[in-house]
Amino acid sequence: MIYDFLVVGCGIIGLTIAIEIKKTFGGKVCIIEKESTLGAHASGRNSGVLHAGIYYKPGTLKGQLSVEGNRQMREYCQERGIRQSRGKVIVTKNEKELEALRELKERALANGADVSNIDERELKEIEPYAKTVGLALYSPNTITIDPKEVLNKLLEDAKALGIEVAFDTKLTGLKGRDEAITSKGSMSFGLLVNAAGAYADKIAHMFGLGMQYTMVPYKGIYFRLKDEYAHMVRSNIYPVPDIRFPFLGVHFTRTPNGIVKIGPTAIPAFSKENYSFFDNIKKDELNEVLYCNAKKLLTDKNYMLLGIKEVSKYIPFLFYKEAKKLLPALKYSHIISYPSVGIRAQLFDKSKQELEMDFIVLKHDNSLHILNAVSPAFTSAITFAKYVTEFID
Repeated sequence: MIYDFLVVGCGIIGLTIAIEIKKTFGGKVCIIEKESTLGAHASGRNSGVLHAGIYYKPGTLKGQLSVEGNRQMREYCQERGIRQSRGKVIVTKNEKELEALRELKERALANGADVSNIDERELKEIEPYAKTVGLALYSPNTITIDPKEVLNKLLEDAKALGIEVAFDTKLTGLKGRDEAITSKGSMSFGLLVNAAGAYADKIAHMFGLGMQYTMVPYKGIYFRLKDEYAHMVRSNIYPVPDIRFPFLGVHFTRTPNGIVKIGPTAIPAFSKENYSFFDNIKKDELNEVLYCNAKKLLTDKNYMLLGIKEVSKYIPFLFYKEAKKLLPALKYSHIISYPSVGIRAQLFDKSKQELEMDFIVLKHDNSLHILNAVSPAFTSAITFAKYVTEFID
């Protein structure tokens, strides 16, 4: 089989890039996906929140693409009849966090986001059960959707354009510079686009690119409010995060079907698909995780403290205590476990011993590689796809 464009990975990034390539260049386009179903990993297991450009450092790709990405994804959801829940507040737990809240507002405004400060009285009108100290930040354009609904609609769009989609097809190697070896046979390509999520680093390494990067997985576990207490959260309630790290802290998310999720955590996982405690652990991935985390722990005291705090959230009562800081009326009896578990494939730069905070796009000859496609990748996907196609000659 010969293709003009071969896209590896049928998540949100692979789908939107394939669609944009087909619209822009035409030709024969194929997406290969190692799983048998859509949304088996990050694209189908994320919180479903379309972020509105608040957290990201101005000038970064995340900062540049998130606001427009949010707008385009909201419009797409409206056009395709995808259900939405709207609004978000970021609350402070103490006066010390007011400075960080101001920094978030400055970042948001620099990125072009629609945000405003609200006081404690205004917060009660939006989220009656939430608590803040002095001020909170309100984002009207933060939207919550069902990510699998979006993926299914995009898959329909891709097939309608004539894009081939091959499930149960894993990239296992390369032959020469233009032949992909897969579990279903060989595929020749003009350009290969690597949108493989947690495995994008390994595929980039096949091409001799990004050798300083490796993926370090972080597990996101959730609880939820019992249905009779779901009225306590109307939209999304977030804490002020530590902006030195790419994690947003335990928060409340109201889904379009009325379920209120609490979480996620950012607990170091043993492997890239380690959704249950001891399942799917691969020795090489575990060694890489241990190496990178040990290096980071030794060089960054704040990361060590973050790690201790996150690991403690495996204990349900400690998880609950963190959530209660945002919702004082919350009781331990109000929450139950939630089955969805996600893995954040966070890129780690071994040359700098740092977590990579931005999207990374690497282009070389006839391959294009998308690394660190983590939040707000889902939000930004349509706009990001347009950006990526500019790399194609």
